[in-house]
Amino acid sequence: MTVKILGVSGSPIKGGNADVFLQEALKAAEAVGDVETEFISLAGMDIRDCIHVNWCLKNQTNTQFCHQEDDMRYIYPKVVEADALFLCTPVYIGRMTGPMANFLDRLRVLVHGNKHGGKLHGKVGAGFAVIWYRYGGMETALLSLLQAFMIFEMLPIGAGMPSLFGGAGVTSQHGTGKFDPSDYHEVLQDAYGVRTARNVARKAAELCHVLKAGRAAWQPAAKEGTSHH
Repeated sequence: MTVKILGVSGSPIKGGNADVFLQEALKAAEAVGDVETEFISLAGMDIRDCIHVNWCLKNQTNTQFCHQEDDMRYIYPKVVEADALFLCTPVYIGRMTGPMANFLDRLRVLVHGNKHGGKLHGKVGAGFAVIWYRYGGMETALLSLLQAFMIFEMLPIGAGMPSLFGGAGVTSQHGTGKFDPSDYHEVLQDAYGVRTARNVARKAAELCHVLKAGRAAWQPAAKEGTSHH
């Protein structure tokens, strides 16, 4: 039974550290077996703010999720089809980036929409973040992703050791700010950080398999038309 994982990078820089860090996680998930992954970079995409006109509460159709016609219309179906979301953000002022915040705000249509509401319920969520300096807000950025998963009634992955809240990598040497200007993907030199990303990804993929198999096997008595005394 194959599971699908959608990875979304919220970096405004295409092909940067956040992208390659997330791709390492997706490869680790694929190594679990029977896992299909897809990667999306929000860099250069038109992802507007949620303007809370509540159009989605009454007017959704099978093909139109949101009143705004921007690049989210291509992403919504991929989110619905996925068994898990892997979200990766660079840390900006101790939090996620603007593009990632817009993306999460716009998922409101999959929570409250009249046609597509509840579509995030029970999906697995895993957070990843990259940062220039140690102690610069990595945990608060990851917690903002985990908070979104909980609000959406998703199942956030508890990373455990060696990273408590998600995959976490530094993009300068040991997080000190020193760097090699010829190395565009210095996060890959953070072996400890890459290990956290792979650890979280494997746990997420494994949970997806358990959930999918369990849902396939479980049939509520009400659906079977039987009663038990």
